[in-house]
Amino acid sequence: MDFTLLTPELTLLVTAIAVILLDLFISRKGFLTVVSLLGLAIATVFTFGLRDDLSQAAFSKMLAVDNFAFFFKLLFIGIAAMVIIASTDYVSKFKNFRGEYHALILIATLGMMLMAATTELITVYVSLEVASISLYALSGFLKDGKSSESAVKYMILGAVSSAVLLYGMALVFGVTGKTQIGEIAASIQLSGYSNLLDNPALIMGIVLLVAGFGFKIAAIPFQMWVPDVYEGAPTPVVGFLSVGSKAAGFAIIVRLFFTAFEFPESLSLDWGAIYAVLAIAGMIIGNASAIAQSNIKRLLGYSSIAQAGYLLVGLATLGIAPANEVIGRSSILFFLISYALANLGAFVAIIAISNKIESDEIKDYAGIGKRAPVLALCLTVCLISLIGMLPTAGFMAKFYIFNGAVQNGLLWLVIIAVLNSVISAFYYLRVVKAMWFNEPASLEKVPSSGALRFSLLITTLGVLFMGIVPNLLLTFAEWAARILRF
Repeated sequence: MDFTLLTPELTLLVTAIAVILLDLFISRKGFLTVVSLLGLAIATVFTFGLRDDLSQAAFSKMLAVDNFAFFFKLLFIGIAAMVIIASTDYVSKFKNFRGEYHALILIATLGMMLMAATTELITVYVSLEVASISLYALSGFLKDGKSSESAVKYMILGAVSSAVLLYGMALVFGVTGKTQIGEIAASIQLSGYSNLLDNPALIMGIVLLVAGFGFKIAAIPFQMWVPDVYEGAPTPVVGFLSVGSKAAGFAIIVRLFFTAFEFPESLSLDWGAIYAVLAIAGMIIGNASAIAQSNIKRLLGYSSIAQAGYLLVGLATLGIAPANEVIGRSSILFFLISYALANLGAFVAIIAISNKIESDEIKDYAGIGKRAPVLALCLTVCLISLIGMLPTAGFMAKFYIFNGAVQNGLLWLVIIAVLNSVISAFYYLRVVKAMWFNEPASLEKVPSSGALRFSLLITTLGVLFMGIVPNLLLTFAEWAARILRF
C-alpha cells in the first residue's frame, strides 16, 4: 500500500500527538525531549527501510520515493534532532508550552519532508503550509513584544507569499491543464513553443512561482521578514528556521523547475537567468546589510540572505546546464548540508552564550574566548565555515557550487560571488575578534548543559569533517541529485 511509503512522516505525526498528550499527564517535562528524539530515531529507521522502494511514485504520482527525497528526509530529521537537543535548557523560557514546542518542531519537520517528496502542485502547497504554519507559531513562543511582533510579521508576509505562489500555480495549471509536475513538463513540450513570448501566461506563472518560493528561501527581494523574525523569535527556532525552511524551499524549487520547466531549453535559460540576477542581489544586499548590524541574530539573518544568494548560483547553473548533468543539483545539496551544520552550530553556541550574558549584542560577546573557550572555538569554526575558508565545509561547498557555475559559462557570476565572500569575512571575523581579543566584562564562566555541548560538538565536527574529507558526502549528494521523473 502507498501508506507504507509514508511511514517516516506518519511516525512524526504520531510522535507529535503523543508528545501533546503526554504533556497533559507527566510532570517531568524532560521526558518530552526523549520521546521526540525517539520518534525521530524511528522515522530514521523507516527512512532507511524504504531504500528498497526508491524510484517509486505514491498516491497517484503525488509523492516520489526517490534518492532526492531520501536525502532530504535524513537532512530534516538530523536538523530537528539537533535543534531539540540544543533546546534542552532553552525550553525553560516557555515551561508551560514544552509539549506544544516539541510537537510543532515535529510537525514542521513532517511538512518539510513532504515538500522534498511532492511531485504535484496542490501537494506542494499543502506540505508547504504544514511547515510554514508551525514555524509561524514557533516564532512567537517567547510571548514578549519582539517575539509576538516577529510572529505576526512572519505570518502576514507568509500569507502574502502563499497567495502569490497559488496565483502562479493557477496560471501554470491554466496553461497546461495539469498539476502533476511530470505532466506539466509533457504538456509544455507538446505545445511546441518556439518562443516563450507566445505564451505570456506561462512566463507570468513561473515568475510568480519564483516570487512565492523566494520568500521561503529568504531571497532578495522577498527577504523583508528575515531580520525581525531572526531577532525576535526564540534562538533554537531561528536556527531551525534558518536551515530547515531554506533547505525545504530549495528542495521543492530544484524538483519543480528541473522536472517541469527544464524543456524547451529557452525556458530553462530564462529562469536560470532570473535566478542569476536574484543571486547577485542577494549576495550584495545581504552582505552589505550584515556589516551594519550590532545584534548577532540580525547579523546571521542578513547573512542567511547572502547565503541564499550563493545557493542561487547553483540554481542558475541548474537552468543553464544540460539536463543530464548533475553538478548543478548536487552542488546545491552539498551546500545545504554544509550550511545546515555551520549555521546550526553557530546558533547552538549563541544559545549557550546568550543565556548567560542575557544579550545578543556583539559587543557583549567581548572576551567570551576567556570565559568559555570551547564555545568560542566552536562558534569561530562555524563562522569561518560560513565565510568559506579552509579547512571547513563552507570552503568545499562554495568551491563545488562555483566550479559548476564556471563549467557552464557563469564565470562572471562566480567572480561576483567570490568578492562577496571576501566582504562577508569582515562581519563574521568581527564577532571572532570580539570573542578572542576584546576584554571581557566579567571572568565568570559560561555554563552549558551536556545536551547542548553534544549538539555543538556534532555540528562542529561535521563542519571540519566535510572540509577535510568531503568525498563521502559529495558522492552522497551526487547520488541524491538523480531526481526521479514521472
